Amino acid sequence: MAYKVTVDKEKCVGCGACSATCSGSFEMRDGIAFAVKSEVEELTCEKDAESTCPVDAISVS
Repeated sequence: MAYKVTVDKEKCVGCGACSATCSGSFEMRDGIAFAVKSEVEELTCEKDAESTCPVDAISVS
């Protein structure tokens, strides 16, 4: 089962918590977070990054 990983760029404030928590799945570009892959087969730290985001811009489903 694949998990969908998204970042709402309208909500993102560029704090970098997601990339600090899960650098393999999130990166910062021009002050905005991006998901490295839109889907992952296995969750590693993506849910941690989702819960760390202070503005709930990350969704892992």
